[in-house]
Amino acid sequence: MQIILLERIENLGTIGDVVSVKDGYARNFLLPQKKALRANDSNRKVFDANRDRLEKDNADRRVSAEKQGETVAGAEVVLIRASSNSGQLYGSVNVRDMADGLVAQGHQVDKRQVIMGAPIKTLGMFDVTIALHPEVRVTVKANVARSDDEAELQRQGVDVFGSQVEEDRAEPDGFTEELDPDRELGELPAAEDEIEEEAAGE
Repeated sequence: MQIILLERIENLGTIGDVVSVKDGYARNFLLPQKKALRANDSNRKVFDANRDRLEKDNADRRVSAEKQGETVAGAEVVLIRASSNSGQLYGSVNVRDMADGLVAQGHQVDKRQVIMGAPIKTLGMFDVTIALHPEVRVTVKANVARSDDEAELQRQGVDVFGSQVEEDRAEPDGFTEELDPDRELGELPAAEDEIEEEAAGE
């Protein structure tokens, strides 16, 4: 379907561009969201008559978004989640979680403005993009941790999960045994009293 863009759409074009898109994308997203018009003669006339107003409205929204971006940029959302010992979350962090976290801090952000390639499924610090306007994007942090203390360490740049793994490797778990070089593979170690009996019988 051919459409006339009413605002800049990434990877498509800017205001006034006539572009071809898949019918479903136009019908389900661009047209209902008033981001585009069907490209026909009557709509072209409507667009040309309103072009100056549309461009002014877009410029005003961009300026407003830039001001908002100054306060949102660099914000950090702490998300406390349960995880396995390998750092995998029991569940995930999605766009709604990020939007809710930013709103709780007083930022006016809608989940549709949160851009995540995929839900977050591990512990750690992650960059998340917020599209405040088609031409204004800022980056915020998602701090996914098991506790507030771990979140604070991650904020300081500590790889909490990585250091935990190193500690686990370094510390004996209390169940290790000294390897008997004379023991046959698969043979259970002899109990101490059996060893003493054997020594006494020699």
